[in-house]
Amino acid sequence: MFAAAAPGLEPIVARELAALGVQPNEEVGGVGFRASLEMVARANLWLRVASRVLVRVASFRAQAFHELERLARAIPWGTYLSPGSAVRFRVTSKKSRLYHTGAIAQRFGEAIEHRLGVGVTIESPGDDEAETDSSTRAQLFVIRVFRDEFTVSVDSSGGLLHQRGYRRAVAKAPLRETLAASLLFAADWTGNSPLVDPLCGSGTIPIEAALFARRIAPGLGRPFAFQSWPSFDATMWTRLRASAAEMILPAAPATISGSDRDAGAIDAAIANAERAGVREDIRFEVRAVSAIAGATGAAGDIVTNPPYGVRVGEAARLRDLYARFGQVLRAKYPRWRLTMLSANERLEHELRLGLEERLRTRNGGIAVRVLTATIPDREGRPAG
Repeated sequence: MFAAAAPGLEPIVARELAALGVQPNEEVGGVGFRASLEMVARANLWLRVASRVLVRVASFRAQAFHELERLARAIPWGTYLSPGSAVRFRVTSKKSRLYHTGAIAQRFGEAIEHRLGVGVTIESPGDDEAETDSSTRAQLFVIRVFRDEFTVSVDSSGGLLHQRGYRRAVAKAPLRETLAASLLFAADWTGNSPLVDPLCGSGTIPIEAALFARRIAPGLGRPFAFQSWPSFDATMWTRLRASAAEMILPAAPATISGSDRDAGAIDAAIANAERAGVREDIRFEVRAVSAIAGATGAAGDIVTNPPYGVRVGEAARLRDLYARFGQVLRAKYPRWRLTMLSANERLEHELRLGLEERLRTRNGGIAVRVLTATIPDREGRPAG
């Protein structure tokens, strides 16, 4: 199996898989593991940071099309496809004699037709960034060719795993749910201490925090590709979902808050939280950063995704926001921990918080860093 992940998030996915009881093997772009098909279902149900779960169904070496045709026909396609199924192939080929990806996909399509005895519909492969429907009809097969070695994988997820099913209303530059969850892992947040996002937009970070704190499986409310496989065990899936439902806590153990100066963004956040079933666990408010409420109890976490200023001229306008944000944090949240995304080192320095890098990844095609710091008081004295 292979749990695909955004670059830099592989260690977090490995932690998640280890918690599910499997031995993870970090690779570039994801985490490999060996497991049963039941564990594939569990991984789809519970992984918060992975992008999709692939099942590696075959690997072989081929340098000519007649070799490829013979070996492709030996794959047990009937385990994953019913006669008349629609399929998609996503093919990459590097440093190999067979380099024409369209011709490779054609041979695999012919192999499926030969094995199943009927024709199949081959759809456009599409791309991950364009996939927005968790009920994608066609079964995706991912074929990687490197130095004449073929690796054939079937996608068990369908729509990408960030598609939890709750986010229909979005603000500007929405944060992907899997990346929001990765911030919580980077913060080492357990769900038992307060959490605040003072730049929450459409609420993805507070909602992911509430799902995590209440132990709600992120995939509980959506369909998956493996449910259409002929080998699908409906009784097993019903049992896994029922077990996940029994684990849900009645309420988040600690306060979760989100605020934003944009009233429309807060309306979207409330609507998303209602669909996620965690509206009562989050306090949303329309507030500018300078007006956020201060800490009233035990120290907790500030987890946020501030604007980056990647366009020309934007960074200059944001310097004051970052400087003011740092002042507000020192005045109102001393001894709390800040975890944030950043794509601009100059803006980071305006916070004056001694930030440390935890990991690097990408957000919407932009290189970003996950940074953390323990917030000192307004005089600059460190916590403790």
